[in-house]
Amino acid sequence: MSDVSAIEQFVKQYKDLKTEIAKVIIGQDDVVNQILISIFSGGHSLLVGVPGLAKTLMVNTIAQALGLDFKRIQFTPDLMPSDILGSEILDEDRHFKFLKGPIFSNIILADEINRTPPKTQAALLEAMQERAVTVAGHHYKLSLPYFVLATQNPIEQEGTYPLPEAQLDRFMFAINLDYPSFKEEVEVVKATTTDKQIKVNSLFSAQQIIDFQQLIRRIPVADNVIEYAVAMVSKTRPNGDNATDLVKTYIDWGAGPRASQNLILAAKTHAAIHGKFSPDIENVQAVANSILRHRIIKNYKAEAEGVSEEDIIKSLF
Repeated sequence: MSDVSAIEQFVKQYKDLKTEIAKVIIGQDDVVNQILISIFSGGHSLLVGVPGLAKTLMVNTIAQALGLDFKRIQFTPDLMPSDILGSEILDEDRHFKFLKGPIFSNIILADEINRTPPKTQAALLEAMQERAVTVAGHHYKLSLPYFVLATQNPIEQEGTYPLPEAQLDRFMFAINLDYPSFKEEVEVVKATTTDKQIKVNSLFSAQQIIDFQQLIRRIPVADNVIEYAVAMVSKTRPNGDNATDLVKTYIDWGAGPRASQNLILAAKTHAAIHGKFSPDIENVQAVANSILRHRIIKNYKAEAEGVSEEDIIKSLF
């Protein structure tokens, strides 16, 4: 199959996938799109939203529709790295045997990731970056495709351990979830207060997802689009030559090269789901907010004057 017909096939399957997910998830169209873009780009996502916005249900539904294994890990202050990765035990023949932890799955929901100490948060780092884990000196590959979708509650800061910048940078997208509209909430209540069971069908296989990820990496990008993405990221660095006045005033630290890579990868996927064979500047702008939001660090002046990350990112366009 040629890449052109493969992209046409991808557009069709993507539409079917959105329809399947919409059986369970009402509204939140933008959030679902962003999660799917990160999955087909091979990246991880951080979902930031107050409790009760169906973050877990959303991830579970997406995993079912994609036909992937799904495991949920509830992060708590007493969670240990071995609770995630697995551990070696002595079997009846007095041989060490490795018992795999929940991280050995295709989609991991790291629920309330900021509730657990840095030592346990760091256990995810190798898995997210290398798609492998090391336990007791042994290296174990994780089965592909592999995604971490983490959730974080933005309100409650007591008893939480903010994610370090190195870990935040591993997430392709930081996605903000908002309350549903009045009409959507009415639909949610109607759908969830009866005994009706909704079955979500699997529309993809693991191999198909890997094939589509490779297809997206093969999509050509014009030099001016790559230069635009790199220029946008370099403008976020307050000490750089390209920094805007707004950045110099309100930002302590800007985004690193991984942001530029993610902008191009996500722009390719954004173009592909809209049936385009190469991304343009509009595709880069469409994904910029979620990619840069968690990679720029505001100073106290921005906090005091109520300047949001979105305001600063918009000024970069």
